[in-house]
Amino acid sequence: MNKERYKEEYEEGSDLLWPSDKEDKVTRQFYKDLSNLSKNINYSKNKNLNLFEQVVRIIKGNVLGN
Repeated sequence: MNKERYKEEYEEGSDLLWPSDKEDKVTRQFYKDLSNLSKNINYSKNKNLNLFEQVVRIIKGNVLGN
């Protein structure tokens, strides 16, 4: 089904403009990509933090060990 953009009008005076199937698909893909990017950025930050923590532990271990 290839639905085109359409408008719904209500008695209260508000109007809703619904996207076409193509626009809806593009919008959903955009938010999916944005979500995946956000997850990757958060993972990368955690990974860097873990690396930093490991370096600090090594330095503390060498300082305390000497």
